[in-house]
Formats: sequence, structure tokens, C-alpha cells
Amino acid sequence: MMLFKTRILYPTVALWLCSFASFSQQINYPPADKVAADFKKLLERPRVPLNPAFEVTKTDSVIIEHGFIYSEKNERVPMLIYKPVTGTRAHPAVVFLHGTGGRKEDNKKILYQLAKRGIMGVAIDARFHGERIAGGAHGSTEYVAAATAAWENKDKARQTHPFLFDTAFDLWRITDYLVSRPDVDANRIGMGGISMGGIETWLAASADKRIKVVVLDISVQSFKWSLDNDKWQARAGTIQGAHLQAAKDLGDSVLNKRNVKAVWDKLLPNITGEFDCPSMLRLMAPRALLVVGTENDPNCPLPGANIAYASAMQAYAAKKATSRISRDVTPKLFHTSTPEHFKMTLDWFSKWL
Repeated sequence: MMLFKTRILYPTVALWLCSFASFSQQINYPPADKVAADFKKLLERPRVPLNPAFEVTKTDSVIIEHGFIYSEKNERVPMLIYKPVTGTRAHPAVVFLHGTGGRKEDNKKILYQLAKRGIMGVAIDARFHGERIAGGAHGSTEYVAAATAAWENKDKARQTHPFLFDTAFDLWRITDYLVSRPDVDANRIGMGGISMGGIETWLAASADKRIKVVVLDISVQSFKWSLDNDKWQARAGTIQGAHLQAAKDLGDSVLNKRNVKAVWDKLLPNITGEFDCPSMLRLMAPRALLVVGTENDPNCPLPGANIAYASAMQAYAAKKATSRISRDVTPKLFHTSTPEHFKMTLDWFSKWL
């Protein structure tokens, strides 16, 4: 089978018709329900009142809300909401997430386009990004510092997971807030993201069935495959300072598979096991899922992404829902989101919400 001579689109069962075994890592993952329960147990923490507070700006084309909710006692989650101006009915809503070093304002374009399609668009700042740092975050500086501190933490009872996992918990609380709003249709909520935001999306949405429609852009991979095949460098590079400190602490002069795995095991427990993408994507079925990526993405190597997608396809086929999963891989490009994928994302949410 010749792949990526031109754009490859997997609308239904094309990839499934390939030998699933050829992509499989042959891991006996726990049943889907157990994986969801285990992930919720890992991330659960005391629930606090959401205490939402927003300022509202009305324009001719969109209603903009800027404010926050609380996901934990000392965790205020800044939010940006673009709401359609037309109609009084409850709207479908989409939460869309930025990548490493970004902020919620990076997603203004997609929020606006969603609102123009009658969908409430929602963006948040991930942990240690944007307004979650006093005076505004300096790209990924504070994020890497938090990951380093989490690595060096010796108190198991106070272990944090600032690298991806903790923002996934915030997304469950954001969903709690959205379903509480009378202007949101609680049965029509979607979620998507780019890069880091896409990973946070598949982590959160896989275990939360209130999320009905999902789009994952340059974010589907297998952490285990990356380790096993010495393709971990780009993913480790997203929090390189934390990995360098871990290597030093472990007596290594350079990054290697052993010290990278040590960081992942502590900050992302079981990310190479039951919480790896090939396991978690199974939990999406039969909800509408679009996966978009690029052929030469070093952060999400294609062979690992193939494993994850094939695992999802197996679950969708078992539930006779292959019409609700689709994939597009842009040839030749590296870790980048494309205008075509932007349009596909909007069209997917419009179709299924």
C-alpha cells in the first residue's frame, strides 16, 4: 500500500481494511470502562464551587465573554467565550485548546468562525500559560519550570501533573460549567485542540462521555512507540528543561530513553500503558472523532499515530460506527496545523453537533 504520495483521507474504513495487526503494539489494554475509571481516579481532587465571573462585550456579529471559573480551590481557569448573537435557544458549544507556549487568545479565529456557525466557541489558558501566570506567561517558561518542580517533588501525597494531565482535569470542570449554563445544549458539546491542546483533549474527552464530538490536530501518537523506537526527542523537547534536570539528577550527561521514561512515569503515570493514545482513543467510540496530522511530524511520529488510529478504528468497527471517525494526513509537512485542517475542524463540528 503506497502511502502519502498525495493527501490521504480516511473517511470510514480505509485504514481498518489495512491489516490491524501491522499497526498494533500487541498490548492487552484493560477494558475501556476500567481505563476511564482509572484515569478519573488518578486525576480526581476535591471539587469546589465553580464561582464563574465574566465581563460581557456585545458586538454586531458576536457576544464575547471574558472571565474565569475555579477548577480547584487555588486554580482559576481563565476563559474566553464567543457566543452567537442570533437566536435564544441553547447553543452547541466547542472547547478548543492552544498548544505549548500559547494562550487562549490564539484561538480567537476559530472561536469567531464557530460562533458564525451558531456554535458557542470556548477557549481556556492551560496550566502555566496565559493569564494563569501573574502578568502573563512567558511562552512555555513557567510550564517547563512547573514540570521540573513536579519531577523534583519528593512528597507523593502532593504530586502534581502539570505536563498535560492537570489541564485535562480542568477540562472536566469546564464541561461541568458549560452543562450548567442555560444557553448551552448539554447534549451537544465538542472539544478539540492543536498539539499540546489536542493531547489534553484526547486525555479529557476519552473519559468524559459528555463530550460528543472531538477533533485532534497534530496530537495523536503513541508514547510507547516513541520510546521503543528512539523517537522521543521532539516530545521531550516540549519540556526540555525538565528532562535535562532529570537526566542530571539520574547521573546522566545526556537525555536518553531511561531518563525520559523516568520523567514520563512520574509526571504522566501509565502514559506508555493504559493511558497511552492507542488505549484512550478506543474510549471515544462511537462519538464523532476527526484526527488530522502531518506525515513528518517528529512530535507525533506517524507510525505511532497509525497505531493509535488503528486501535480507535477497531473500537468503532466493533460498535458499527465507522462513519463517525475520519482521518486526514497532510504529506511532507512537519509539526504544523494547516488551513485545510482548520476548515475540516469547523466542518466536522458543524456536521456532528
